[in-house]
Amino acid sequence: MLRFLKPIFASSIIFLGASFLANAQDVEAGKKVFNKCRACHAVGEGAKNKIGPHLNDLFGRPAGTLEKFKFSKAMKEAGSQGMLWGDDTLSQFITKPRKFIKKTKMSFSGLKNEKQRVDLISYLKQFSEAQAVPNAVDEPASKEQKTPKKQSSSNVILGKKAVALTSVVLARDVEIPKHGMLHLGRVALTEEVSAWDIDIRPDGKGLPAGKGSVAQGELIYVENCAVCHGDFGEGVDRWPVLAGGQGTLQEDRPEKTIGSYWPYLSTVYDYVRRAMPFGNARSLSDDDVYALTAYLMFLNDIVEDEDFELSKENFLDIRLPNEANFIDDNRRQEPHYVEKLEPCMKDCKTGIASVILRARVLDVTPDNEGKKEGE
Repeated sequence: MLRFLKPIFASSIIFLGASFLANAQDVEAGKKVFNKCRACHAVGEGAKNKIGPHLNDLFGRPAGTLEKFKFSKAMKEAGSQGMLWGDDTLSQFITKPRKFIKKTKMSFSGLKNEKQRVDLISYLKQFSEAQAVPNAVDEPASKEQKTPKKQSSSNVILGKKAVALTSVVLARDVEIPKHGMLHLGRVALTEEVSAWDIDIRPDGKGLPAGKGSVAQGELIYVENCAVCHGDFGEGVDRWPVLAGGQGTLQEDRPEKTIGSYWPYLSTVYDYVRRAMPFGNARSLSDDDVYALTAYLMFLNDIVEDEDFELSKENFLDIRLPNEANFIDDNRRQEPHYVEKLEPCMKDCKTGIASVILRARVLDVTPDNEGKKEGE
């Protein structure tokens, strides 16, 4: 389970190696690298646990031991075997977390740039008492917490869309037609059709230009999706599970996820694009949706390369595992439709219709917060 040797632990308590002593430039660079971590972790005065634990006093602390945070079983086991967070262990962990500690809950794909790792570690050392780094904190931590976040690209894009829509000719400005019964109806405007016709088909028709990587999608997922769908797509409370479930379709209670059940990747892109994030639909850019779709494939082991980039050009190369088990809807070829026969209305069941079966599992968005099932 653990991809490190116990001798490594001994090196983790050596904190003041010359190669890791930070100058001001390294610390400042590390602060910028920490932006990759900020969605899940907090550090500095008043830092609290978020999706991941806060990182104050990290150095010298046994793995999986921070109070009031629920660590994975794998992380607790590492700590019980003597693993302390230090220069070496932290550097190896953030290089590729799920390779260093298998089954860790850490969703970050990894930081491959060695200099960025050194800079990040130098920055984090400022907030650990075990580090005798002179003038470690140049600015109050509270100022860092008050630093306003930059406007996300999705908000900017959403703003552009809002401006674009104001130029569309509105229905009330079009002359009422004098044809047809009750003079109702008119031909839809091209702009109206374009705003509505956004579906993505399995053959790729409707796909917009764009691209996005697994690593980019991970950041978007953590910020917008994990609160409902879990850190690894496992689902929170009654919110839908997005990953796993392979091999369960023949069970009494199958788990229908993207990796186990869905037939086409286009369905993933289409649904995310038009309906997600919940409560803020259509706020993601096309590139954001490509990145998020790539990350959902990664969670379902459909792609394994963390550097994989999904785009319009390679979209149709992806096949979901359960595609072959879906068949075309051929009801139009049935005699009732082909021969245009009247539906059979004979030998119908007599008496009052009644419900004889009830669904045991409903994978739907919960809408009754706090209510027990069946209420």
